[in-house]
Amino acid sequence: MSTQMATGLSKSAITENIMVGFIGAGRMAQAMAKGFISSGLVRAGNITASDNNQQCLQILQDLGANTTRKNQEVVTKSDLVVLAVKPHIVQPVLREVAPIVKSDTLFVSIAAGVTIESIESNLPAGTRVVRVMPNTPALVSAGASVLTKGTTASDTDSELVKALLSSIGICEEGSESYLDAVTGLSGSGPAYAFVAIEAMADGGVKQGLPRELALKLAAQTLLGAAKMVLETGKHPGQLKDEVCSPGGTTIEAIASLEKSGFRGALIDAVEVATLRAHALGAKK
Repeated sequence: MSTQMATGLSKSAITENIMVGFIGAGRMAQAMAKGFISSGLVRAGNITASDNNQQCLQILQDLGANTTRKNQEVVTKSDLVVLAVKPHIVQPVLREVAPIVKSDTLFVSIAAGVTIESIESNLPAGTRVVRVMPNTPALVSAGASVLTKGTTASDTDSELVKALLSSIGICEEGSESYLDAVTGLSGSGPAYAFVAIEAMADGGVKQGLPRELALKLAAQTLLGAAKMVLETGKHPGQLKDEVCSPGGTTIEAIASLEKSGFRGALIDAVEVATLRAHALGAKK
C-alpha cells in the first residue's frame, strides 16, 4: 500500500491512487464502484472486480473498471478488497485467496452476519479487516452504512472506508455488536419502505388516483418525510404531531394505523431480520 495511505493524510490524498478490488460484482458492488468513481475518490481504471456473472461484470466494464473471473487476480492487484459475496460464500473465497494475500491489504466485508472473527480466522494473521453493513439505496447515492474495525485495523483504515462509503450516502462507525440490528433496520429497511410506498399508492388508487400519480406521490412523501427528520433534527414524533391538526384527517389516519398495529409490525420486522442476520453469521 502506498506511503500516503499509511501516514493518514487528507482523505483525498489517501484515496488518490488506491487500487480497489471487488470480489463479487452484484448490485452493492456496482453501487459502491459507481459512487467511488463519480465522487472522484477512485479512478475507474484502479478498480478490478471478479464474478462468474458476465452481466454483472459488463456493468462494471461500462463504468471503466477492470474485470476478471479470478478472485486471486483481484487480491493481487488491490490495496483494498471488498468482499461483496453472499454470506455462505465468504469462507470458501477467503480460503481461496488467503495464500496470496499481501501483508498490507485491507479487507472490507459487506456480507450480512459474517463476523470479523470469522473473516480474520480465514486470512493470514494480522490482516486488517473492516466490516460494513450498507444498504441498496447506495445505488442512488442515498445509502446508510455502519462500519466497525477488526482487531488490527487502524483509525486510518476506518477513516478511509468511511470516506469511500460517504460517497454513496451516510456512514457511521459503531460496535460490531450493532451490526445484526443495523442489518435488520437499515440493511433490510428499504424493503419495508417499498412495501409502505406500494400500500400508500394502492390506497390512492382505491380512492380514484391514477396509479402512476399515486406511486409518485407516495414515494416523494416518504422521501420528504425522511429529509425532514434528517435535516430539521426534530424527533419524528414531534414532526408527526405538527401534521396532526385537532379533529383533522391525519390524526384519523394515525388512529387507524395504531389500531392496525403499524408500529408493532415494523418493530417485529426489524427484530426478525436481526435474528436472521445473526443466524446467517452463525453458519460456517
